[in-house]
Formats: sequence, C-alpha cells, structure tokens
Amino acid sequence: MQHQNIVFHGILKHVPWTVVDLLVERYEFGRDPRALEAKAHLIAMLYAQLCGARSLRDIETSLRSHAGKLYHLGGDTVSKSALSTANASRPVEVFGGLLSVLMAQLQRGYRRKIGDCVRLIDSTSVRLSNLSGHWARFSAGVCGAKAHIIYDPDADQPLYLMVTPANVNDITAAQKMPIEPTATYVFDLGYYDYGWWAALDQAGCRIVTRLKTNTPFAIVEERPVEPEASIRSDRIGHLPTRLAASRHNPMSGRVREIRVVIETGKVLRIFTNDLTTNAQEIADLYKRRWAIELFFRWIKQTLKIGHFFGTSENAVRIQIAVALIAFVLLRLAHEASNRIVPSPLAFARLIRTNLMHRRPITELLQTSSPPRPQPQQTLFDFGMAATRPAQRRRASRACTKTEKAA
Repeated sequence: MQHQNIVFHGILKHVPWTVVDLLVERYEFGRDPRALEAKAHLIAMLYAQLCGARSLRDIETSLRSHAGKLYHLGGDTVSKSALSTANASRPVEVFGGLLSVLMAQLQRGYRRKIGDCVRLIDSTSVRLSNLSGHWARFSAGVCGAKAHIIYDPDADQPLYLMVTPANVNDITAAQKMPIEPTATYVFDLGYYDYGWWAALDQAGCRIVTRLKTNTPFAIVEERPVEPEASIRSDRIGHLPTRLAASRHNPMSGRVREIRVVIETGKVLRIFTNDLTTNAQEIADLYKRRWAIELFFRWIKQTLKIGHFFGTSENAVRIQIAVALIAFVLLRLAHEASNRIVPSPLAFARLIRTNLMHRRPITELLQTSSPPRPQPQQTLFDFGMAATRPAQRRRASRACTKTEKAA
C-alpha cells in the first residue's frame, strides 16, 4: 500500500530545517546532549498551537496516541517534564530566528516598492498567572506580557516581534525596533514621543498618528475642505518648540493636522509629516490600524495563545514566537494549496480538524470516491442470479422437456 503523509507533514514541509540546525549550532553550544532536541521541541509546540492543546499533559498524551505518525515528521513523543524543561531553558533566539526567516519568506511573495510599504505598529497584552510575578508583575495581583508587532496590512502578516513584560511602555519597545527608510508608519497614542517621530522623519518615513486633545498646534496655513465630508479641517503648522523649560522639540519642522469626525461623532486629530497627500487618503491610512487589531484577535482565538504552558519569561516568549511561526506556516500552506478555501480562518479550522489524517492538504474538501458502477444486467440474468441452484436445475429440465414435446 502506498504511503500517504499526514496533513501536519504538509504544514511542516515549509519549515527550513537547515536554518533550524544553524540556529541550534549558534545558540545552543555546550547544551546537554540528553535534552530534548530542537526539532522535536518545535514539532511538539507547533502541534499544541495547531490543535489547541490546553496543557503540557495534553501535548504528551496526544503525541503518544499518534506515535506511529511522528516518524515521518522527524518528531518523537515527549514527556511533560522534558517539554517543560525545554521551554524554560532553550534559547528563545532559536525560535525568534526561525520566525524572522519565515516572515521574510512570506514577504517575498508580496514585495512592493519601498515607498508604498505601510507598517502598522501596535501591541497586545496577554494575562499570565501569579506564578510569573517575579518577572511580569504589572500591578497588585495582575501579571502579564506584551507582544509588540510591526504588521504589514497589504501582505496580512507580521514583520517583527518583541515580547516584554506588560509594564514596559509601547514607545520604549518601539525605540528598539528597526526603522525601514521611506516606509509609512501608522500607530496610535501609545507611541507619543517627538524624539522617535523625528528619527522616523529623518529616515524619510511618512508618519500617520494622532495628536492628544491638549497638544498645542501653531497654524501656518489652513487648506479648504469639502463642507459635507468627514474632514473638518486640514492645517499646516508647527508642534510646540519646547517640551519643557530646557528641552527643545526635535520635531520642529512644518507638519500637518487633519481633524476627522468618525461614526460615533468623536473628532480625531490626525497628525502626519506628509504635506502633499490628499487629506482623505491620510485619514484612510489611519483607519487601516484596524487590520492589526483583527490580527491580534485571530492569533488569540484561533491559535489559543491566551493559555500558556510555562510561567518563566523564556517559556512565554517561546510560545508567542511559536504561535506566530504557526500563523506564517498556515499562510504558506494556504498559498501552496491554491487557496482551497478563500478564508485563512476557515483554512486554519480545516487544518485543525484534519491535522493527523493521512490526506494531502489539497484534497481536504474532496468527498470519498463514488461507488464503481455495476455492469448492467438483463431481467433474465437478474432472475437467474436470484434463484437457488436447485431451482435453476429444475427450470433447465422443464425447458428441455418443452423443447422435446414441441
């Protein structure tokens, strides 16, 4: 019988295992050889994310029940204790490096002119148990971590990940993020820092964000707007020249404020350093921030990132990185299968349902083959087939006698 790989194999074939080996060689020098291997560790964690496992014991039991199918994946059964130790001690750079390579691989299919690139920056918080309080204490009785993301809404994929305790400000993480020259950066009030804005401006980046309601704005020029449109005003001017008595504002050039009224009636002060683009286009760019919020919801609900298998900082960072690796692998598999279902969410559910079944991904929606048609029978054949042998012999003798009498 011809061997048929399982659906999980179709997901894992997009992993560049040579890159994993290089990352292990770079970051795990001197590691205990008896520890869980990186490949088996990654496969176990990806299995947990894709099937929605709720605990380390769930992972151990499920992998043991599918032990016969793990050989062709290059994986193996893992014990609860070995997986817990690997999550706590394996360098997170192994998973972070793999995620960077996979994101670049997916991005190649959506490469655009650098001037047209839109980058959304935001963060999402995840709640942790009090056992993580030694590194993730946010307030009394509350512990958490933040995933800071740079997101490409055109390619619908993350480009950069940084995980920090929840008490780290968004702007603190953003200041450590790489800047992509001439790209468009869209972000919210959590990244309100004139010095960082100036660094983006000096790199030739376009900035689209919001101004606080109490931020002074010295108007130099007021441009006309349509009276019935959602754009209430379009002004060129300057931000405050000084932030305090002895601090000069580095963002002191000519900038732009566009006041927009949204569906709720609230008026937003959209800020940008782009002085030429149509005001409505700038407002639409800021509205695209909703794409990264949908991405955060997709990750938390579909890949079950809200439940963690460890309490240490290393374990939490590994699980968040693996969740994003699973997201990118699903996207790559979705593209490779010629989008057998249009929705990425429906595709993820389809993969979860059939993860350990022996079927190609491209045939997950095909029904079983129809029954083979039977040869057509005459009424005489059907009658003879339905009678017993003795009846057939008596009928044959009766026909012979009739022929002789005739």
